[in-house]
Amino acid sequence: MVTASAERALRIAAEVPDPELPMLTLADLGVLHGVDVTPDGTVVARLTPTYAGCPAVAEMRAEVTARLRAAGFTDVRVVTVLDPPWTTDRITDEGHRKLTEHGIAPPGPRGAPGPEPGRTWLTLSTTPTEVPCPRCASVDTEELSRFAATACTALRRCRACLEPFPHVKDLL
Repeated sequence: MVTASAERALRIAAEVPDPELPMLTLADLGVLHGVDVTPDGTVVARLTPTYAGCPAVAEMRAEVTARLRAAGFTDVRVVTVLDPPWTTDRITDEGHRKLTEHGIAPPGPRGAPGPEPGRTWLTLSTTPTEVPCPRCASVDTEELSRFAATACTALRRCRACLEPFPHVKDLL
C-alpha cells in the first residue's frame, strides 16, 4: 500500500537534480527506482545508477538524504539497486525534451528489445547513424570522440551548423 508519506517522499526525491546533467531530475533520468516508507517510518529510496561504477551515486545519495531530512523525514536510507540495470529507455519523455533544450542529443528511441527473461545485460550500443543536432535538427552529424564530459556521453559535431554537441549514448 502506498501511503501519503511515501508519495510525498517520492515527490521530494524525484526533484533532486542529477549531478552530471543538472537540467535533469533523478526522475527524468530514470535513476530513481522508487521510494517506500516502512511501518516504523524509515524512508527507503532506491537508486539505479546509469552504470555500476558511476561516481555521481554518492552525491545523489547525499542529496536525496538531505532533502528528505529537510522535509521532516528523520530516518532515511538510500540503497543502490543494480537489477534490473538502468538503460537509456528509463529516460522520460520530459528528460529527452530537456536534454534537447540544453543542446544535448538524447539517446535513440525508447523501447529497444531487452534481455532474455531471467537475464540482465548492459552494453553501450554502436552509435546510431543518424543523431540529430539538438540546435538545428540536421541529421548530418559526425562523432568527434566516443568519450565526452561524462562516461555516458559522446562528442559530436553538426556538419550543417558546425556546432559541437554532446550525445547521450544508447545504453541497452
